[in-house]
Amino acid sequence: MAHVLLFHSVIGLRPAVLTAAERLRAAGHTVLTPDLFDGVVVDTVDEGFALLNEIGPEVVQQRARQAAAHLPGGGVLAGLSMGASFAQAIAEREPRVGGLLLLHGTAGTPRRMPSGLDAQLHVAERDEYESADAIMAWEMAMARLGTHPEVFTYAGGHLFTDDASADYDAASSELTWERCLRFLAALS
Repeated sequence: MAHVLLFHSVIGLRPAVLTAAERLRAAGHTVLTPDLFDGVVVDTVDEGFALLNEIGPEVVQQRARQAAAHLPGGGVLAGLSMGASFAQAIAEREPRVGGLLLLHGTAGTPRRMPSGLDAQLHVAERDEYESADAIMAWEMAMARLGTHPEVFTYAGGHLFTDDASADYDAASSELTWERCLRFLAALS
């Protein structure tokens, strides 16, 4: 089974993140959910960005890198929204990563990636933070870098897997987690 490091969104380590981790654990995977905000959870994305700025983006990035240092070789970096950007940024520098699982966002167009890396991106069809052009550029760059990217788009808003969010879409969320579990099983 896979070892997964799952980074939370800018809203913090919310119940939806812990529920996602439990779902992956129930399938036999080992999942770590580092708290990049040291216990603080907020209600809105705007509050989350204010908190990120208060803590300092460099501090939060350092916490993410420290958590990734304990991921065994072949482990999977995963993230939700802001957490996806940390997962991708770490994967760009970490050749021992076995997979990349991004939900609700990317860190933009990657410059490098371990060749042969399997990656999935799950985003809303009309995501307010990821345009269709940006998603296409991500997919093309990943393929050009020798990875195996898959992109899935869904109904709902930006955080469509978070049942406490106005963006939530139950059918899209269920399909996302089914695809994520198949992805992780194939890496195991």
